[in-house]
Amino acid sequence: MIDALKSLFRPQATARAEVPQDVAVAALLIEAARADGVYDAAEKQAVKRLLRDMFDLGDAQVDALHDQAAEAQQGAADMVRFTRVVKMALEEHERIAIIEALWRVVLVDHIRDPHENALMRHLAPLIAVSDYDSAEARRRVLAESGESDS
Repeated sequence: MIDALKSLFRPQATARAEVPQDVAVAALLIEAARADGVYDAAEKQAVKRLLRDMFDLGDAQVDALHDQAAEAQQGAADMVRFTRVVKMALEEHERIAIIEALWRVVLVDHIRDPHENALMRHLAPLIAVSDYDSAEARRRVLAESGESDS
């Protein structure tokens, strides 16, 4: 009887391993690029450039990370497995930098699609970044490109 009770509390499957921090960040960048239903060459180039700069990687490493993250992102039921890693692993200023990177990807085509806006509103609290800090990050990205926040 005791063995039967113990088996009820034994995990049926091994816990899903957390993804590495770099894969989590890359998956979120790819998700942002795909939010409007288009993942074109300019967006892919922007994602890879950000990964290269963030993680100080060479071209082959960037390509491998991008491919690994794209596979993880496509196979994920939601973004929580990625946002949880970012939220737990990074300091506040680093999470704000991730939001700014996400805005860079979203705005690479100079169009703010409603799906992209919704994604960014959803992601900010999931990685513990305030709406204010997300808006400021967006304004910095827009200011760098000479655009206004409309």
